[in-house]
Amino acid sequence: MLEELLSFAKRPIYESDINKSISYRLGYLFKLLVLALCSSILLLMAAGTIQGLFSIELGKHAIDDLFENNSVVIFFFLAVLVAPISEELLFRGPLFFFKNSKFFAIAFYILTLIFGVIHISNFELSPQVWLLSPILVAPQISVGFLLGFIRVKFGLLWSIIMHACYNMVLIVPLLLLKLLDIPIE
Repeated sequence: MLEELLSFAKRPIYESDINKSISYRLGYLFKLLVLALCSSILLLMAAGTIQGLFSIELGKHAIDDLFENNSVVIFFFLAVLVAPISEELLFRGPLFFFKNSKFFAIAFYILTLIFGVIHISNFELSPQVWLLSPILVAPQISVGFLLGFIRVKFGLLWSIIMHACYNMVLIVPLLLLKLLDIPIE
């Protein structure tokens, strides 16, 4: 699979996988999800290291407000259903229009970059955040690439499912802490 991802990264083409087996597709989705989570964790660790080395204050993250101002059910609904559906429709849906275009690779990478960059709005915008923005949104860019890959390979529904699973894995521990009334700090 890594070889296929590298080949796709070098030359993205819109080519669906002919294997329609649900078990095959679920296995593929699971592997991509693990890869997405691992790459995000590594990139977040790198960002945290840089932040710590240079004593950079990033301010409050948007997820903190979402977490504090909503019930567990609303938070889960927004993060696991609303965000994945709306973001996949917006950033992976348009790939269909470039399906047979010589501009597919350009469209793919532009949409992937915009998906990542838009997530800078999760931070309190400051000179420090702008300076670190490439590394702060690197996890979303890498995940956006993988979401685009599975979207091309299996279809939009699969990118929505993977995005929902990715968000769910990241927020369920927070929700459990909130339900158990354990402070996050």
